[in-house]
Amino acid sequence: MYIVQIASECAPVIKAGGLGDVVYGLSRELELRGHTIEIILPKYDCMRYDHIWGLHEAYQDLSVPWYGATIQCTVYCGWVHGRLCFFIEPRSQDYFFNRGIYYGAKDDYMRFAFFSKAALEFLLRTNKRPDLIHCHDWQTGLVPVLLYEVYQWHGMENQRVCYTIHNFKHQGISGTDVLWATGLNRESYYFDYERLQDNFNPFVINFMKGGIVYSNHVTTVSPHHAWEAHHGEFGYGLGHTLHMHQHKFSGILNGIDYEVWNPEIDLYIPYHYTPAKLKGKALNKKALREKLWLRDGDKPIIAYIGRLDDQKGVHLVHHAIYYALHRDAQFVLLGSPTESAIGSWFGHEKGFLNDNPDVHLELGFNEELSHLIYAGADMIVVPSNYEPCGLTQMIGLRYGTVPVVRGVGGLVNTVFDRDYDEQYLPEKRNGYVFHQTDNSALESAMDRAIGLWYHYPDEFQKLVVQGMSYDYSWNYPGKDYLELYEHLRHK
Repeated sequence: MYIVQIASECAPVIKAGGLGDVVYGLSRELELRGHTIEIILPKYDCMRYDHIWGLHEAYQDLSVPWYGATIQCTVYCGWVHGRLCFFIEPRSQDYFFNRGIYYGAKDDYMRFAFFSKAALEFLLRTNKRPDLIHCHDWQTGLVPVLLYEVYQWHGMENQRVCYTIHNFKHQGISGTDVLWATGLNRESYYFDYERLQDNFNPFVINFMKGGIVYSNHVTTVSPHHAWEAHHGEFGYGLGHTLHMHQHKFSGILNGIDYEVWNPEIDLYIPYHYTPAKLKGKALNKKALREKLWLRDGDKPIIAYIGRLDDQKGVHLVHHAIYYALHRDAQFVLLGSPTESAIGSWFGHEKGFLNDNPDVHLELGFNEELSHLIYAGADMIVVPSNYEPCGLTQMIGLRYGTVPVVRGVGGLVNTVFDRDYDEQYLPEKRNGYVFHQTDNSALESAMDRAIGLWYHYPDEFQKLVVQGMSYDYSWNYPGKDYLELYEHLRHK
């Protein structure tokens, strides 16, 4: 099959979050299975050019219709760790992608509307006719709209679109200017509840809704999050639209890259290990303590790795630090605050706890350190308010670091409570799950995990090995996506 991914990120060249990892990881898996994959991306001035091999001009004068005129673009081509990528650079006074940022500009909706239009124009002009176009999140929500309202009438009638939503919270909202800029034009036609009109604000259009309405199939990044978005609050207002299109909506769990996250070959950790030979994990724990000046002793290390924001349950992250210390455990945090207030809060805690030999707070992100924490910690807490998929718990399992998670989104699909899970037999359970958002719920799960570590070490080691036996690589998601693609091809 010939598949084109259209996205605003692809790790490691463009990465602001998990979206970039998914675009790269899925593309790599599909290529390994013998399919032809190309990725179309914006050419940001601030992307990691050192991760691109052989960057060169592939198409010099791509004329993209815009506001009744055209914007000239240059399309560059290069390989990102083996993946063939095309980068679109508009030569415009708007400087759409020369802002020093990926996201956060006031005209983001216009920047990515242009990118969606330019990506389809590039496919049209170069006679690329993929079997499947796979686009992602609100930034490319207009791709299926433009394809089926405009480009199918110009020779692209056989292309099918899979649209994946990674985060329902950010949906892409704009007024009529985007319709006129992209050539969709007909305001009364698109400002219709069955098409692009936002479900709650009748005066704006919603990019993500457009993607849901016009694509051939919609996925989100875990089966449980698909249920939450459809029936609960995590569709952020799009629940009714998902209900109307439920026949083409499903959840496919993300994977993680086992070339990167693998304690048997990880270049960032000093000692390699396997489920059968766990001595290396104990040595990594000692190395982590030495690196972070933690006291040596017979105590478990509990970790948190990730953003510090409301989505991640930052109030519970804070409580976990002090509860771990209360239960005679050590705590290591590696997290980037996303708001100044949270940064100040945790900055104060860092100063307050600075001389405590059982805790280390690292505010920011450090790739090398994250690998060592996964390898050296005994447990990892993931107390998210919502978590569409979650990679942290899957990486933790890979490294034999027992996850303690809140039962939401993809966390439900990947972590099965050692004591209470009804789906799996005890020998298939792999962590601890709590469900409420209060301190007591978190304490209950942490208490069970720490208690097992202290009082039943052989049982804890058995739980570690059971977690490491799970396959959360791209192997199964790759198979699921290919089955979906084949179904869409023959519709």
